[in-house]
Amino acid sequence: MQLRYSKTSPYVRKVRVVAIETGLDALIDLVETDPHDHNTDLGEVNPLGKVPTLIADDGMVLFDSPVICEYLDSLHGGARVVPVATASHWLVQRMQSVGDGIMDAAVAAVMEGRRPIEEQSPGHIARQKDKINRAIEWLDSHLSDLSGTLNLGQISVSCALAYLDFRLADLGWRDGHDALGQWQAMMVERPSMKMTRPE
Repeated sequence: MQLRYSKTSPYVRKVRVVAIETGLDALIDLVETDPHDHNTDLGEVNPLGKVPTLIADDGMVLFDSPVICEYLDSLHGGARVVPVATASHWLVQRMQSVGDGIMDAAVAAVMEGRRPIEEQSPGHIARQKDKINRAIEWLDSHLSDLSGTLNLGQISVSCALAYLDFRLADLGWRDGHDALGQWQAMMVERPSMKMTRPE
């Protein structure tokens, strides 16, 4: 398999953590790709021109981190990171959505902040940060849903929080959220998180 990736993408990190946690990382060739490079061929493989993009051994191309993670989860014989046919399936998927939503808002705020200052929309950035802050409050009140056997919801949330630390440290998401901060401190010590830390 081949994974088109960027070292700093939180979505890619989520896929890479799943690959490591499921023992599939050795089967994946990493091909670093800058999706913002006008000369990239990524659009020929993925019409959205986004990372992560996974090219399976049979030539099937998958994009969007939830889809890739679910595909990888179907390939191994160990404990599933997305429980199948159980009530917890939907709780894991809901938590993944919260993590991905934080990533979406954070990436949007970061990209807006990279535009020329006269073209930036402070209102847009503020709206994205509001979304993040509401999600952090929600996570704090649903902390028990982050317990138990490692799953895709936990991985998604941890990658999202790590991205906030990496790109939006000024948000100070840990302030007033000690328990969530302690949970994240435990998660980032996992070998899979250490191996995928952005530079």
